[in-house]
Amino acid sequence: MSRLVLVSNRLADPRKPAAGGLAVALGDALAASGGLWFGADHEVIEDGDPRAGELRVQRAGRVTLVTVKVARGDYERYYRGYANGVLWPVFHYRLDLAQFDAGHMDAYRRVNRLFAQKLQPLLQPDDVIWVHDYHLIPLAAELRALGCQQRIGFFLHIPLPPPLILAAIPAHEWLMQALFAYDLVGLQSEADLNHLRSYLSSEARAEVFSSHRFGAFNRVLRAGAFPIGLDVDAFAALTQGAAARKTLATMREQYAHRRLLVGVDRLDYSKGLPQRLRAIRTLLERHPETRYSATLIQIAAPSREEVDAYGDIRRELEGLAGAINGDFGDLDWMPIRYLHRTVARNRIPGLYRASAVALVTPLRDGMNLVAKEYVVAQDSADPGVLVLSRFAGAAEQLTDALLVNPYDTEGTAEAIRRALVMPLEERRQRHERLLAKIRRYDVHWWSKTFLDSLLEAHP
Repeated sequence: MSRLVLVSNRLADPRKPAAGGLAVALGDALAASGGLWFGADHEVIEDGDPRAGELRVQRAGRVTLVTVKVARGDYERYYRGYANGVLWPVFHYRLDLAQFDAGHMDAYRRVNRLFAQKLQPLLQPDDVIWVHDYHLIPLAAELRALGCQQRIGFFLHIPLPPPLILAAIPAHEWLMQALFAYDLVGLQSEADLNHLRSYLSSEARAEVFSSHRFGAFNRVLRAGAFPIGLDVDAFAALTQGAAARKTLATMREQYAHRRLLVGVDRLDYSKGLPQRLRAIRTLLERHPETRYSATLIQIAAPSREEVDAYGDIRRELEGLAGAINGDFGDLDWMPIRYLHRTVARNRIPGLYRASAVALVTPLRDGMNLVAKEYVVAQDSADPGVLVLSRFAGAAEQLTDALLVNPYDTEGTAEAIRRALVMPLEERRQRHERLLAKIRRYDVHWWSKTFLDSLLEAHP
């Protein structure tokens, strides 16, 4: 059996529940082969520190965790400057927020080269290497330059934009050519795959052998849509945990005479939070019967607050929530409870289960596992309703949700009203179909399907 080698910007100990479903699922695949997980060390050292490039090796059961120390200047420009200052906004269609700086791209290449130089001596001839996310797009090209012949796959967890948006990135040709060093590129959705196919055809003049195979730069690339799933059984168990059950009881006691709506997001401009609050205002204006009867609990966990755009969206959200509460609230009721903090993961399933409606309405998202978590947490005898943005990757699978255009304030408000009054039988039928699909295409299906395809893709 070939050893699996995972590479990502940051690592997590797969034995710890706090690592999350993805880390646990990948940990299972790693443990099966006695694998290795490689990434950046959590300790970013100062520039000039002689420890730059040093490796830290730890054991987590059968899994070996290896991290490399990166100097602060390079890490800041690679991570905050290029990965999150260029690729994140562009890939989420926000060219206006991208900060194109040649120095950031140079650092991005240097750190990827450092990863390759430190990883290559650790590799075995029959290893299968799986690289994760936008931080490490050029890693396979750097490994190939060092002579690596192993199978190498790449998975992009965020969306891939259309060709004209991609082409706004300076040196986009280099970035996309780097994908051809991989044997398999995995994307979240068919829409993302279509964007890649269109880009390669129009910008790279690639030969399109089929909908999944492309020839260019003297290599053949295979690409496919592999929608990431949830560790369903683990999350269902979390729903039955003490913290979740206590949260459920508290919510039901405090909101005994109210219907709860819930939103759980990172504070990010891609999540459509201002648009969501405006839809709540429209709902209250146009449907007075919803006043006093429904409350939105919106959790917006802190995220990259040192970036100006995140400070701007926080101020906008706080202003909107305050204005809506001021205009519609009363002594014994507020339409919105806005929390700008992280809520413990083991409490979240109880909040989901107490909520009649979940609002998952990003402007653009690779997948969005909150949508799937909400469905899994529901009581099948009396389930809530998922209101889901059509621009989330999850919308391709979860067609029994109420799909909305988050830019359409009135349409989103009407979908929320429909969710609040949906008959029990329709809620049960929708939930049954949603849960069946989530169970079928869970995180274990995702990892197995990708790795099986990677083995088939290698020449």
